[in-house]
Amino acid sequence: MSLFRLLILFVGLSLILGLSIWLVSSLYRLYIQVSFTAPLLANFLLLLLIVLIGLFIAGFIYYFKFYTAKGSRKKSRKRPFTARVPENKTQAAAQNLKAIGQQVSQIQDKIAREAFFKRSQEIEAELARGEIRVVVFGTGSAGKTSLVNSILGEIVGRVNPTMGTTTEGETYSLKLKGVEREILITDTPGILEAGIAGTEREEIARHLATEADLLLFVVDNDLRQSEYKPLYDLATLGKRSLLVLNKIDLYTEEDQNIILKQLKARVKEFISSSDVIAVAANPQPVELRSGDIIEPEPEIIPLIKRLVAVLRAEGEDLIADNILLQSHRLGEDARKIIDRQRRRQADKIIDRYQWIGAGVIAVTPLPVVDMLATAAVNAQMVVEIGRIYNCEIDSDKGKELALSLGKTLVSLGVVKGAVDLLARALQFHFATYVVGKAIQAVSAAYLTRIAGKSFIEYFRRDRNWGDGGMTEVVQQQFQLTRKDEFVKAFVKDAISRVVQPMKDSWEEEELEAVVEDDW
Repeated sequence: MSLFRLLILFVGLSLILGLSIWLVSSLYRLYIQVSFTAPLLANFLLLLLIVLIGLFIAGFIYYFKFYTAKGSRKKSRKRPFTARVPENKTQAAAQNLKAIGQQVSQIQDKIAREAFFKRSQEIEAELARGEIRVVVFGTGSAGKTSLVNSILGEIVGRVNPTMGTTTEGETYSLKLKGVEREILITDTPGILEAGIAGTEREEIARHLATEADLLLFVVDNDLRQSEYKPLYDLATLGKRSLLVLNKIDLYTEEDQNIILKQLKARVKEFISSSDVIAVAANPQPVELRSGDIIEPEPEIIPLIKRLVAVLRAEGEDLIADNILLQSHRLGEDARKIIDRQRRRQADKIIDRYQWIGAGVIAVTPLPVVDMLATAAVNAQMVVEIGRIYNCEIDSDKGKELALSLGKTLVSLGVVKGAVDLLARALQFHFATYVVGKAIQAVSAAYLTRIAGKSFIEYFRRDRNWGDGGMTEVVQQQFQLTRKDEFVKAFVKDAISRVVQPMKDSWEEEELEAVVEDDW
């Protein structure tokens, strides 16, 4: 509370207190004078005095509580809890990498976890180092290497030695005037080459292209469909690209304009017209009438100017965008591994509960529909599957979910469908009397599996059944379990785990009964 407000409050309370004392004193003197002649009136004045004092006390308490609550609300509004919002893309990339580190720690496979941590550290190092990676990409005949050599030749004296010459291409470190950061320019293997070796080189080239901050996609004519697709795929990933038409010295000016117009039209949805540039990286020698040979100078300046303009204006964002993309892809890969890991764990739980349920039903048969609905959705199974997906639910919630899904199984006719399907499958192996006695137990296991698989989808979606609701999820799982290959494997497992032990037990009982009759 400010000093001024405190002073006003003190003066106000002093004034109210003084007036109250004066009023009480006056009423008391009046009461003394009146009480001798009119006692009834005096008592009324005393009651009025008590009411006034009570109102004064109540008003003071109300004002004090109101002011205190108002002050606390103001303080709470002044200090709300807010998540720290990244100030720029670089900070966002750093936070994303930190989140991925926490995610990767959930991977159980030690080798995979270490590989992900290593890749995460590499991406983090790239963010800290801040080099701009420019990757030259295209077919082997488009003149990529000539383009790189021409770029390097134009800035002679500021090119460092080759950083590495491998099957992955050549990478050079250079500086461009007006661009503060160091630039790494990589010449990749050509794409669309024939043979196994060509396919392997193309995979390397595509991998390098996905890690580029800026992509130079080189063509020597109008885009073919085989060239358009990788360019479009990279643009869809979020790759900033310049489309470079090389070898313009082979075309007339009119043909150049036609090809450029076609290129701009084809890529207008993801590359601006200013980023479609014509060059002649390695012009063909020209023979004059006199027989002299002239070596034309490369026409590469338009590309260098555009390259400098893009890197100056967007360099920081290009690096951050690429780091965000790399970390996002790493996170997606980690999520896929964690999802497979969780599915394996959940499948083990489902497998355990389906045969436990089948064993219980085999020993104590119940009415068909009630038995199947109960055995198919075990509340404890729901709780354990939820725990794997970090969704802690209590047993009451598990029972509620189990009951709801059990009703869905019955209402959709899945129970009847499962009984009919398994009865037909089991009749191939055993006589009708055996099938009739075992069908409850095997069907219970089958429906428990459908329920468990449905709950996996529910927890994978963060306790959400999706747009189609529980009905759609259950139907999808039922269709998956109806496939011939699954039914054959399931029935084979059911025979060894449930049916054959039941058959053996019945035969032993019959044999014992025969022996007893003989005695």
